[in-house]
Amino acid sequence: MRELQLKSYDYILPKERIATYPIVPKEEAKLLVYERASDKITHTTFKDFANFLPQDTLLVFNNTKVLPARLYGTKVVQDSKNPNTKGAKIEALFHKEITPNVYLMQFKGRLKVGLLVAFEGGIFARILKDNQDSTLGAGFKEAEFFRIPQKNLQNYLQSFSKTLESPLNREEFFEFLEHFGHIPLPPYLKRQDTQADKKDYQSVFAKHLGAIAAPTASLHFSEESYKNLKQNFQNTEITLHVGAGTFVGVQSENILEHKMHKEYFFISQDSADKIYQASHITAIGTTATRVIEEFARNGKLRGECDLFLHPQNKPRKTNALLTNFHLPKTTLLMLVASFVSLDTMQRLYKEAIARNYRFYSYGDGMLIL
Repeated sequence: MRELQLKSYDYILPKERIATYPIVPKEEAKLLVYERASDKITHTTFKDFANFLPQDTLLVFNNTKVLPARLYGTKVVQDSKNPNTKGAKIEALFHKEITPNVYLMQFKGRLKVGLLVAFEGGIFARILKDNQDSTLGAGFKEAEFFRIPQKNLQNYLQSFSKTLESPLNREEFFEFLEHFGHIPLPPYLKRQDTQADKKDYQSVFAKHLGAIAAPTASLHFSEESYKNLKQNFQNTEITLHVGAGTFVGVQSENILEHKMHKEYFFISQDSADKIYQASHITAIGTTATRVIEEFARNGKLRGECDLFLHPQNKPRKTNALLTNFHLPKTTLLMLVASFVSLDTMQRLYKEAIARNYRFYSYGDGMLIL
């Protein structure tokens, strides 16, 4: 079947259609509205978003907060005779905590188990083991982090004695990220993060630290538009910490053979009650959709979500979806197709490209009703 073939989710996007910076003001971003019942397409902007919503809908927002999860360091050359020798530069991306002071990290650069990486603030990481989770892609390793006080640094670089190491607890590690980390912009933007990205790549309702990528449909709302939506519609929030797996494309030719990555989620009892009782739900983003549908299937309020929505596994509880335009051959594109069918998804994307919509994280959006 075409809808199960990976090649069905490929498309060609002109490079100039990739948005590298957000539209200002946010309400001026384009919005493609597709009404399934009438097969009608409307081209508008986000300032008209609320006008298309059913009055009885429940808006579900993902309140995850993006960590400054990208770090830049230097490989430590463990040579006691030349302790000041610096090794290669290393880029690291935090993914999640595994156990106390053991973190799953993605490294760019060749790092063997046991090697050290030095970061700003006298912080070091030691590579403990390679990670075998095939759903995440290459370069993932487990690492521990510790501090070497400045007064002991020279002695440490000469002896590498573990007695001089002060392990970082969880609070200290996240404080380290806040001070020295960079906003982990998606790799396809092909630019360094700026001071403006600390605000732009964060929703106005972000609360709970833990994501390494933004729930991008949420980026379209300003403080004022979000306030207006809350005043005029039923609403609630859930949390899903977007992980590194969101950038990993599907590799299997039959999409049913794809092993979905896992992301931590949490729903309060109040939010669960609202979702359960709602007669109509509009999910603000694919991440909110996956949490709603995970809850609809098993009733769990927290855990790891690995739900894969596609044309043969359609949403059961979510009635409408606000989403950005996604990369080819990704599970996000397949999720969109689960709402509208493969053929319709392809038609909507062709329409968006023809109408010069801006794609991906900082791009325009689509509302499926």
